[in-house]
Amino acid sequence: MPSTSVAYVVDQLAADIQGGKLAPGTALPTHRQLAAIHGMAIASASKVYAQLKAMGMVVGETGRGTFVRDRPAQREWDSSDEARLNANTTDLSFNHPTWPGQADLLRTMLRNLAASGDLATLMRQQPPGGRRHERQIVADFLTSQRGIDADERHVFLVNGAQQGLDIVARALLEPHDKVAVDALTYPGFRMLAEHLRLHLQPIPGHPDGPDLNALENICRQHRIRAIYTMPTLQNPLGWVLSTEQRQRLVGIARQHDCLLIEDASYAFLVDPAPPALATLAPERTVYVSSLSKSLASGLRFGFVVAPDACAGRIKSAIRASYWSMPSLLTAMATRWIADGTVARQEAMLRQDAFDRQAIAREVLAGMDIITHPASMFLWMNLPEDLRMDRIATALARRGIAVSKAQAYATTRHAPHALRLGLSSLPTAQLRSVLMQVRDTIDRFPI
Repeated sequence: MPSTSVAYVVDQLAADIQGGKLAPGTALPTHRQLAAIHGMAIASASKVYAQLKAMGMVVGETGRGTFVRDRPAQREWDSSDEARLNANTTDLSFNHPTWPGQADLLRTMLRNLAASGDLATLMRQQPPGGRRHERQIVADFLTSQRGIDADERHVFLVNGAQQGLDIVARALLEPHDKVAVDALTYPGFRMLAEHLRLHLQPIPGHPDGPDLNALENICRQHRIRAIYTMPTLQNPLGWVLSTEQRQRLVGIARQHDCLLIEDASYAFLVDPAPPALATLAPERTVYVSSLSKSLASGLRFGFVVAPDACAGRIKSAIRASYWSMPSLLTAMATRWIADGTVARQEAMLRQDAFDRQAIAREVLAGMDIITHPASMFLWMNLPEDLRMDRIATALARRGIAVSKAQAYATTRHAPHALRLGLSSLPTAQLRSVLMQVRDTIDRFPI
């Protein structure tokens, strides 16, 4: 058999991966088998896999082989952005934290579960909101790690924070209710409000948080049913509200009888943090968070802590929609919480976020950046006369996906700005990618 060049085999396998012929998780031939198939030396076969690994298309696991990698850049749920359809895209639009040892952590957990005494219990349906002992594990975790005195009767397990927000909105709000939100806020809640026909009332912002005077005026002028807020590492601006700001926010909510929806998805990155709203106003705060940003985005394990007056309605909403979480998933997540894995991982990611922000501050020095030293993302206001859509398109041509401000805006007009997620690529690549972002903006013709 005539030998085949390394470049040809790389191109062939890359095309099969990009085209879906080789699905994520597919085991590829061993180095020796690949060499035999293509009539090349084993050293050449090793070069093939090394190049595919550098392209982010395969992953090698010692003792197990080489597998097609599940690449976040290939998003079936967001096909409108051509940059995200490119298999070689660098993704700065989402935060999908990856870290060494994720696969081994899962493999070890599955072995432990397989060896456990009553494995058949994982095939049984859970009660709505989760089994009592697993809710208690989450309650204990919230007490020790978040300073929230949670009662397991008021803790509900959900399929990530997004589903938690959906359950809260369906259970506690009605169509056409008015909800106050930051003028720039989490797109998931904005989309949820549109789907449920909620009316969002934008709160203007200051550099250090929402304009609480403006919020008070909004509450005087409208019947505001709820305030959606991320007081600890607001997405996308990275605010961390001071204790004084939180106390005033709680005071406004009490004066105007507003429900507080506290989204704490990124709160674990700030340590120590001011007290959660759920601690300052437990009678009217619904606390929502997950492990998606700290352990794995694909784990889809979240939790809601509800006031006593709301717990029954939330449980009913869970029963009417998805009934319960998968037992296998909740068993894994709560074991990782109980054995300290989650706390250790969160501490590691806090340091990682500081390191990435330091790189970003150095590379983007002099640019109009809004962020927090512990954040996994940053907000970049573009220079005057530069449009976000044109910059995003220029970056896409360089294989870099970013988020545009319009996805976060609850006002009619969005500022010309970009949000950059910093955690979805290896730290070693971050500097060069951010340098490309800066170069694109600095050189862009006005």
